[in-house]
Amino acid sequence: MSYTAPIKDMLFVMQELADLEEITTLPGFEDANFDTAQAILEESAKLCGEVLAPLNVEGDRNPSSWKDGVVTATPGFKEAFRQFAEGGWQGVQHPVEYDGQGLPKLIATSCLEMLNASNLSFALCPLLTDGAIEALLTAGSEVQKQAYVPRLISGEWTGTMILTEPQAGSDLALVRTRAEPQADGSFKLFGTKIFISWGEHDMAKNIVHFVLARTPNAPEGVKGISLFVVSKFLVNDDGSLGARNDVHCVSLEHKLGIKASATAVMQFGDHGGAIGHLIGEENRGLEYMFIMMNAARFAVGVQGVAISDRSYQKAAAYAKERVQSRPVGSSAKQPVAIIHHPDVRRMLATMRSLTEASRALAYVAAAHCDIGHHHPNEATRAEHQAIYEFLVPIVKGWSTELSIDVTSLGVQVHGGMGFMEETGAAQYYRDARILPIYEGTTAIQANDLIGRKTVRDGGAVAKYLLVGIAKTVETLGRHQGAAFESMQKQLAQGHRSLEAAVEFVIANIKRDPNAVFAGSVPYLKLTGLILGGWQMARALLAAAEKREEDPSFYGAKIATAQFYAEHVLPQAAALETSIVSGKGNEGVLALAEDQF
Repeated sequence: MSYTAPIKDMLFVMQELADLEEITTLPGFEDANFDTAQAILEESAKLCGEVLAPLNVEGDRNPSSWKDGVVTATPGFKEAFRQFAEGGWQGVQHPVEYDGQGLPKLIATSCLEMLNASNLSFALCPLLTDGAIEALLTAGSEVQKQAYVPRLISGEWTGTMILTEPQAGSDLALVRTRAEPQADGSFKLFGTKIFISWGEHDMAKNIVHFVLARTPNAPEGVKGISLFVVSKFLVNDDGSLGARNDVHCVSLEHKLGIKASATAVMQFGDHGGAIGHLIGEENRGLEYMFIMMNAARFAVGVQGVAISDRSYQKAAAYAKERVQSRPVGSSAKQPVAIIHHPDVRRMLATMRSLTEASRALAYVAAAHCDIGHHHPNEATRAEHQAIYEFLVPIVKGWSTELSIDVTSLGVQVHGGMGFMEETGAAQYYRDARILPIYEGTTAIQANDLIGRKTVRDGGAVAKYLLVGIAKTVETLGRHQGAAFESMQKQLAQGHRSLEAAVEFVIANIKRDPNAVFAGSVPYLKLTGLILGGWQMARALLAAAEKREEDPSFYGAKIATAQFYAEHVLPQAAALETSIVSGKGNEGVLALAEDQF
């Protein structure tokens, strides 16, 4: 089975929940209307379904390979990347002045979801290039922008993000790679970096590395880190490529999943020093790298949505075909397709509802980002940017955590055949497992959500979102029917749980920080669960108004929202207890080190 992009659901979310019509009122986005979005999604779906999805299994079975410092991508990847680049897909959301298409992040997010659903390993390469472009546009000099951005957008070159070292995983204060200044204003870099996605490959003419390193006499810790651009081939003044730079891939990692993606160990300066150029100011590298990291974190959240949808599609198709056992409560004597069995229905509905909730939350976040960057009013921009930044760790952390649950259910629906590699269900499970880890583990996202996003503003954004949820709960009460009653009851309870958790975090962060951070991941999951439920409630209201236009599609939206209300939202109370219970949090730290 290949991949079929859920275009209709994507457009529903964009129009009804993310308010595409409002986005088209922003300067520069006037032409990004529904018809434009639909046309772009349909073209993206063709590329992803016809070109990239068929390469997914091949990439798992025949991954990128290393020999004598040269990395060769999975057969077919190089040609597919050329089609991707020539179609202009790398530049969907990037500025027209650098040869991008200048479309909203909202539309680009749907394309990103398709790309990752069709081939997660392949999608990592353009994902990181997007982050490199964002970093250059924000912190690069005009000369650097002109030299690199158009070529990154065209796909002639690709970009990487190079942070991690053997002794420094997520703790970037321990970075040791050094950058020695040269007389001509450049730097020579020396050091080893690990876990570098697509750090070396043969799909593009040049690879542009964005590298964290320390200059001489830099302050200790994260305050002494600078950001450098180091390309595989030196770039001449006219933009042409020069000699090979002293940066080399010395090996590739052997991984559980995303096997086609070349995860490289990169060596800088073994032959005299890798020539690099400073991005922005010295010792502000981590600040600039966070631009790439935030872009990547949002994108990884979308990867969670994507792999969940791919797993759901496969499981649903299998459940309709696999015949086994007579139906419960029926006099039928013949076995039926397993989709007729209640627990299979429960599993599929869980997969579907979690996927739709996480998709909606990601798309709504993208819309806030568009307003935060393009609205003419400064105060409005600041308000929506704050909401977007609040949502990023949730999109990243919650969407990727639930992707593990969804892809695991995908294996379970297949039964014993799901454990066999031949069916393909296991690949989605293996590929998804990295998502809650890279670009910052779930705990890192949760700590960010608490420290930078909830406590720093006294819970202002969190409370603003709670007001929005309360208004939706009130609106639900004006409708009749089982779906509305279930959603109103459970979302109201979820609202109370989230409100209690926010108040607990703010009240206890100084008095007992261990108690707060012991519940940080449950806090993130609760926030995602309720904000996702809010979007499902809004989808329910929108679908009810339009049901007569397409009873099958909108009826499914209503049923899925009801399932989320009755089977997913009740988890909120348990999460609240684990967050606000003092004894529960004490239990996290109760065991001594030698008792583990």
